[in-house]
Amino acid sequence: MTKYTKKLFLLDGMALIYRAYFAFSKNPRINSKGFNTSAVLGFTNTLVDILKKEKPSHIAVAFDTMAPTTRHDDFTEYKANREAMPEDLAASIPWIRKVIEGFRIPLIELDGYEADDVIGTLSCKAEKAGFTTYMMTPDKDFGQLVTEHTLIYKPPFMGNKAQVMGIQQVLEKFKVKRTDQVIDILGLWGDSVDNIPGIPGVGEKTAQQLISDYDNVENIIANADKLKGKLKEKVIAFADQAILSKKLATIICDVPIEFKEQELLVEVPDAEMLTQIFAELEFRTLAKRVLGDDHVVSSNTQSLTMTDDGNIGREAEIVKADAEPMETILTVKHSYHLADTPEKIKQLIGKLSAVKSFCFDTETTGIDANEAELVGMSFSISKGEAWYVPVADNYAEAHETVAQFKPLLENEAIQKVGQNIKYDMILLKWYDVEVKGPIFDTMLAHYLLEPDMRHNMNVLAETYLNYSPVHIEDLIGEKKSTQITMREVAVGEVKEYASEDADVTMQLKEKFEPLLEKNKLSKLFNEVETPLIPVLVKMETEGVTVDSEVLVAMSGELEKDIAGIEKEIFDSSGTEFNIASPKQLGEVLFDHLKIDAKAKKTKTGQYATGEDVLSKIADKHPVINMVLDYRELQKLKSTYVDTLPKMVNQRTGRIHTQYNQTVASTGRLSSINPNLQNIPIRTEKGREIRKAFVPRSKEHTLLSADYSQIELRLVASVSGDNAMIEDFNQALDIHTATASKVYDVTIEEVTAEMRRNAKMVNFGIIYGISAFGLSQRLNIPRKEAAHIIEQYFKQYPDIKAYMDGSIAFARDNGYVETLLGRKRYLRDINSRNATVRGFAERNAINAPIQGSAADMIKVAMINVHNDIQKAGMRSAMILQVHDELVFDALISELDELKVIVKQRMESALPLKVPVLVEMGTGSNWLQAH
Repeated sequence: MTKYTKKLFLLDGMALIYRAYFAFSKNPRINSKGFNTSAVLGFTNTLVDILKKEKPSHIAVAFDTMAPTTRHDDFTEYKANREAMPEDLAASIPWIRKVIEGFRIPLIELDGYEADDVIGTLSCKAEKAGFTTYMMTPDKDFGQLVTEHTLIYKPPFMGNKAQVMGIQQVLEKFKVKRTDQVIDILGLWGDSVDNIPGIPGVGEKTAQQLISDYDNVENIIANADKLKGKLKEKVIAFADQAILSKKLATIICDVPIEFKEQELLVEVPDAEMLTQIFAELEFRTLAKRVLGDDHVVSSNTQSLTMTDDGNIGREAEIVKADAEPMETILTVKHSYHLADTPEKIKQLIGKLSAVKSFCFDTETTGIDANEAELVGMSFSISKGEAWYVPVADNYAEAHETVAQFKPLLENEAIQKVGQNIKYDMILLKWYDVEVKGPIFDTMLAHYLLEPDMRHNMNVLAETYLNYSPVHIEDLIGEKKSTQITMREVAVGEVKEYASEDADVTMQLKEKFEPLLEKNKLSKLFNEVETPLIPVLVKMETEGVTVDSEVLVAMSGELEKDIAGIEKEIFDSSGTEFNIASPKQLGEVLFDHLKIDAKAKKTKTGQYATGEDVLSKIADKHPVINMVLDYRELQKLKSTYVDTLPKMVNQRTGRIHTQYNQTVASTGRLSSINPNLQNIPIRTEKGREIRKAFVPRSKEHTLLSADYSQIELRLVASVSGDNAMIEDFNQALDIHTATASKVYDVTIEEVTAEMRRNAKMVNFGIIYGISAFGLSQRLNIPRKEAAHIIEQYFKQYPDIKAYMDGSIAFARDNGYVETLLGRKRYLRDINSRNATVRGFAERNAINAPIQGSAADMIKVAMINVHNDIQKAGMRSAMILQVHDELVFDALISELDELKVIVKQRMESALPLKVPVLVEMGTGSNWLQAH
């Protein structure tokens, strides 16, 4: 009796590469050389996960070749409608092949056959040799190969766990009796991806019923006379096409390749080769994960030589023979001093006071600057030299130590350099120090230079200095459950770590300053982003008062509402189930209630029940809107109503959100802990949350100031479209004016529906909305949507010219920019792949508008803050959410504050149209807004 103890993994190479590439499509991984490493990183991570978690005894990767296959001989249009491979993905394939070689894994391919056929053949031979084989692929076609000992392994994706499909799972997924009937199913319904035609009009459900009744395609054709109506006609008319489609869908299991068991054994990776590859691609974390701490990668490498056909040239060398290894604190000569006595501190202050610029950094007990305690400070003036000043855990003593540095840190003549310096400035405010003078933040500088890259200090040091700093986890531990604080680390260790931080940051400043100048970003850096830092410091330390009692009461109301909707859902659906379970919800909606016969399924085989899916079918059954309401109330309760009271700072009694300048590539600020940008405002219940945000005292009121339609005003100004400029200059309602032009009626004749449609076009056009997208959003025929867009461009021709011009500029230059010169790099703008190129084109249109709006409110914030400071006002700016600023205003200063805010917001950027700022006051944020 055969024992199936050997475990073989066969990887469908190209399918996994595509999957890895598109998993990062919204946030691609770009290294310092501008190379998109998404596909290589995703594929390698998947490979490492399999080796570590599944522990196969044998493994191989199957690839397609460029040669035509036997299927092309049968059907020349096979796969003819596939889009061109994205250039970034194509450039990644040689690297992935090299990674596979580095792991010493066989790469198997054969001209005339696809990877599917290679896997099919090897899996059949492996089963006879006593293997349990896992075919690792997201491709549904492999269901036909599944047996008791040959299984599909779908790797984890987008948060879903890995899925193993055996015989039972395949039978359930395809609703068939035998796995070989998967071929018949595919032959009937075809495959649009591979351009397998099938029988037109025969979809999944019909195919399953036909196979259930007649077993296979041949029997269906033989019994076509027993079918009825159009189905009968189609089966007869397309019988040959069905037979051909079945052949095309059949995975070949007798490819002329040998099954060499010994060659498929999992081996120890080639550490030297992988070290070199990971260095070139800048996979530092991955290198540590795969190779361990001893393998430090260097970025001082030479790119692989690629031949014209995309393969790696045999003569290519991966690294220069004289390449320097990455430096560390153990290899670089340095002089780090401990300033732990009054004399040493005095000497240090004397040195720092005599220079024009120094770097400083703080070591603390946590990552929340409004909660953490100071452990020590480090300083650096020049490369290789730094000082560390420890402070006591007693606040009074720590305050006394910091006070000695107060005149220095508040000296407006000396530049202060830091990495994420806002954190240090906030922390020091709790020790009565307000950092003043010119600022240079290396994280912020790099954000402007490379908005799509990561900006943490270790990555920057490794990329720009060929230096790998000590990781904080080396001092405090990696597991959060057992981590200690920096306070508990020996002073000598902290001295080296903290001094290195200051030293490295100062070196990065010297690197980035000329790069900002070279890329014409110095003005944006010095006049917008850097001056915004003190503004955000003030806002974050001020915080906002939250009335917890309002939230507690709201929580109780929501609980009742949720229970009520839950009962309505159960009554409407006729069954009780877990509404929060997508699987159970899908089964109730589509199997039990049969709301949509064409309901889509996710890659895990369950019904898709996301908000976008349910919104499109909301009119088909009342239970859909109930479910959407249920979800909204659950999210409001868990994310905001129950969570916000727990986030109140015990020191201040207020909530202190953290604003991020270096996250959104558009230039927009984002916020965390809590994320105030995402507080819902479109629904009544969502808006109610704003009631809990209140002034700090009875002498204060909240003032809200909001830009009105700022992106549309920017579109009009940037495009120079005379028609839209005139609409704004006449103070017309822009959506009514647009509707009047598009529908060719007078302003008075515009209906509510016309205005609604025009509003959707106005806001959608700068996001590259298509006729299909507009038809979906407005629930109108695509032809009507196309007509509306056509009329829109006729009425506003310069907006169309701007859109075309922005795309053309991006194609020529590789980027677009805002009115203040903020750059958005669009590397895929010339891609041959229509999907990838289309995404870049939409960004080319939108980024200058959205980015200019971001720049505009930042300029306004800086000017308003400065005016408040100069006037010595006690009012404070406390929130920034999208195009809105919120102030905790002293009632006696309200009139003066309104004048400042209105004037500064309206004049932030010179536009060709009036800028409208809507203002309101109230005893809570909702009332003010």
